[in-house]
Amino acid sequence: MNRCTRMASSSYCILRRNISYSVMNRVILMQQLRRWYHPPPAIAADFQGLLVDLRSDTITKPTVGMKKAMMDALLGDDVYREDPTVKELERRMASYTGKDAALFVPSGTMGNLIAVLGHCENRGCEVLLGDQAHIFLYEQAGMAQLGGVQPHIIPNHPDGTFDVNEIPARVRDEDVHCPRTALICIENTHNVCGGKVIPISWIDEVGSISKAMGIPLHMDGARLMNAVIASGESAPRILQACETASICLSKGLGTPVGSVIVGSEEFMYKALRLRKVLGGGMRQAGMLAAAGLYAMDNMIERLEDDHRHAQQLAQAIHDMGSWSVKCNPADVHTNIAIVHLSTDVISPEQFCKRLSVVSEGETEEIGEVAIKVLPWTTDSVRFVTHFDVNSESIEAAVAKLKYIIREIDRSVGLG
Repeated sequence: MNRCTRMASSSYCILRRNISYSVMNRVILMQQLRRWYHPPPAIAADFQGLLVDLRSDTITKPTVGMKKAMMDALLGDDVYREDPTVKELERRMASYTGKDAALFVPSGTMGNLIAVLGHCENRGCEVLLGDQAHIFLYEQAGMAQLGGVQPHIIPNHPDGTFDVNEIPARVRDEDVHCPRTALICIENTHNVCGGKVIPISWIDEVGSISKAMGIPLHMDGARLMNAVIASGESAPRILQACETASICLSKGLGTPVGSVIVGSEEFMYKALRLRKVLGGGMRQAGMLAAAGLYAMDNMIERLEDDHRHAQQLAQAIHDMGSWSVKCNPADVHTNIAIVHLSTDVISPEQFCKRLSVVSEGETEEIGEVAIKVLPWTTDSVRFVTHFDVNSESIEAAVAKLKYIIREIDRSVGLG
């Protein structure tokens, strides 16, 4: 029996074991995988009340100070590597993460793709990553489309980790029938798993295995700063076991555009070439980099406010004791709260629509408040707190949620 046959047999046994261990967990996993994007429910054109937009931390807008920094930025042609503000952002991010070098790119998706292609230099390679990873679910199979790289998924646990013992079992031996395992990818914080902060002990364990097997480790650190603030650990410590990481500046930090890849000087030259061929070379990009520098100075520590607001939302829902609408505060590590619904009472689409409108009865009790959120899975809605939603808005959102939860419970005789 060759290695590929053993791999197929092993994968089948792993799947059988997982299903036998918990059929319900696998059902939940499939529900989570059936994820889709919807346009938000329409807000009435004549709405004059308070709109609280909790769809994502990507909707934040630059502050007045950030706009001024962008206007005052020193500029040059970054394709020629002559933009001083871009170079300063890259220097600062390399220092912040404890890596040797960095590269400014237009988006997190491009950052992750560049990292994958940089590590997987030959077509026919394979990447190990979680089945709930953003790279796997939401980046349009870019590694396969553009690099001929195959993802090999490992089931994620609810906390965003996966079984480290699966790594050696899934790494390919040198065999003409098989792809070559060239990279392992992890994610921190873990978006789909509810903004969870990944334990450093687990990252270190994955790093030890990857090092022993001679396979590099990349972190999708789109919300790395959230992990830093929530865990109290430094970015260099979190990334200690990782060869590379991609860090987003437009999630929670308020910048309009951009991510930064960090790693070694040698890798960054590969990244520079890949950025160019992917269309990511920008000219006077210092105006965008200046926003990133401003964010590093002014927007990281305040992420703690977003985390507190998400916890406030979760605790308020939990304290209602509703059977129909639930949120566990212990599952909220950062700025993402996943609200679970009893779908025989109300669907995610119905819940989102109800949050977006103001009924006649609620105006007198809580005022005119609308909340904009999106369905997350077949039985949940995601709430994401961010800079553009202050404490007063969160308090208004909590009042709205309590009112609607009572309304829902009364409709099924639970109120």
